[in-house]
Formats: sequence, C-alpha cells, structure tokens
Amino acid sequence: MPPWHRLVKTTATAWLLLAVCTPLAAAGIEPGDGFIDVTGGPVWYRAVGDGPGVPLLLLHGGPGSTSCGFSVLEPLGGQRPMIRYDQLGTGRSGRPDDLSLWTVERFVEELHTVRQRLGLEQLHLLGHSWGATLAAAYVLEKGTEGIVSLTLSSPLLSTPQWITDADLLRGQLPEDVQATLKEHEEAGTLDSDAYQDASKIFYERHVYGDPKPVDPEACAGAPWNQVIYEYMWGSTEFNATGTLLDFDVTGRLHEIDAPVLFITGELDEARPETVAGFQQQVPGARMVVMKDVAHYSFGKDPEGYMAILEEFLDVAEAKSEPAP
Repeated sequence: MPPWHRLVKTTATAWLLLAVCTPLAAAGIEPGDGFIDVTGGPVWYRAVGDGPGVPLLLLHGGPGSTSCGFSVLEPLGGQRPMIRYDQLGTGRSGRPDDLSLWTVERFVEELHTVRQRLGLEQLHLLGHSWGATLAAAYVLEKGTEGIVSLTLSSPLLSTPQWITDADLLRGQLPEDVQATLKEHEEAGTLDSDAYQDASKIFYERHVYGDPKPVDPEACAGAPWNQVIYEYMWGSTEFNATGTLLDFDVTGRLHEIDAPVLFITGELDEARPETVAGFQQQVPGARMVVMKDVAHYSFGKDPEGYMAILEEFLDVAEAKSEPAP
C-alpha cells in the first residue's frame, strides 16, 4: 500500500434515468477525460477503449496515490471500456485541505457518485492495495447489484494483519538494515537519510521487486498526496498510525456475493499466505499468485497481469449473461 502508486441498492428506475442523462451510458462509454463533482471538489477521470465488454473501473492505491500507473493496462480497452480516476486530493483531481474528507466512508460515496455519473449500471470493479480496501468497503456498503466481478489486487483488508506481515518481512531483511530501522524509529528520526535508505531495501524487495521503476509517462503532472497517506495510514509501511489503524473487514468477506479474483505477487507485502486466507472466506473466489512479482504487480509484469485479468473478466461476464 505504498503512497506512490497509495446495502443501499439503487433502483432500476434510477439507473434508467442515469442511462438517459449521462453521456457515457447506454450506447457505450466514449474515450476521453473529464471531471465529476463529488463531496469536496472535482474528481478527474479517464476512459479508454471501445471494446464490447462490460466496463472495467479501476481504483488506485495509496491512500493518496494516483491512477496514472494503471495507464499500462490501457490495451485492455480493446476488449471493454476501461475507466480510471484520481481519487479526490490526488493526481489531477481537486486538492482540498480539509482533513475531515479523508475517510473510508467519504471515499465510498465518491466512488458511488463516479459510478452514477458515468452510468455504470454494470461494471467490473478492480481495486489495488488501498483501492482494494475501497472496493471491499464499497460492495459491503452498497451491495453487489450490477457488479459483474470484483478483483482485489494485493489487497489491504485488515490493517492489523498488514502490519503483522510487514513485521514478518522486515524480520527477513539483513540484520544491519533491521537495526537501522529500529534505531531511527525509536529516535523519531524517520526523515533521516539512513532510515530512508534502509526502508528502500524493503521496498525494493516487496513493493517493486526491483529498484523503483520510472513512472509511466501518464504520471507527469499528476502528483500523489503525502498528507492523505500519512493522515489515513502513517509515515511508513511499517507504522500504521492513521485513521485506517483499526480497519478490518475480514469478518465480513463471506457477505460478498459476486465473482471475486484475488491477485498478489510472490514477493508481495500483501503476502500470498494472507491473501489465500482472504480467498477462503469468499465463496467461490479465485486467487492467482504472480511469480517473481512484488506489490507493484501490474507495473512489473503488465502483460501477465492483463492476461490473468482478461481471462477472469471474460468468464465472469459470460456467467452474468441471461440464459437464452
């Protein structure tokens, strides 16, 4: 969940009105960029592709990151429209300074507004890292009507479990790196060069799977927001101190009534063992572990990621079609 990347049902009548009133509904989503007003300010979105399939809506990680990393997945638009958006406060979206806006509940309502304004009566929903937090919270709050499939990619579904896993992985770092991290955490000097250098060892192993890659071209002019990350999460991956400190939906995963795919990397900080436990709690859920890949799975191996995702979306879509 690094910062750089980081059952009210709507009636059929309401969806029909949306299909009539919104420009991207009914006849198909047209490619292009735009803004949608949500509580707190405008949210920027981008729609690509004119394939015949059910649209795919992507939720980026963070909290406080941006959607630009998803640009590597744009070839999926040949199969179905693909929509990504920068959550409020990040990227090209409005950047209000009201800390009260940074709650899971408001982000859920933001997502619902985006969905309504785009006329997404049916959609595939994918959330990566914190985006998976948001996706899970959304379906648990709003229900799964119209959700053809749900993909939870390297998911944060329990902060206590995430920290347990981070501590376990950190314990596998070289002893001198562990000592440096501990020393500066105890001293409160997390902004020191020594602490930052030690942290990079963890990130290279479990976030990127390599040294940090160059940002996609689409990220130019779309900065992430450190304030949101620290307010909701904390100063580092190892220290959850923000409003997500007690977040945990694992006890409700069995309520999700939709085809679900879990994706994680072999080296991911969202450890495969933990994600397998999540999978077992969702009836009929599938899981794929990407070999030699860490948390930034779609950036490290976009072709492999797209192949996994496309196969799942096609199967889920076929099952959702009414019998002849």
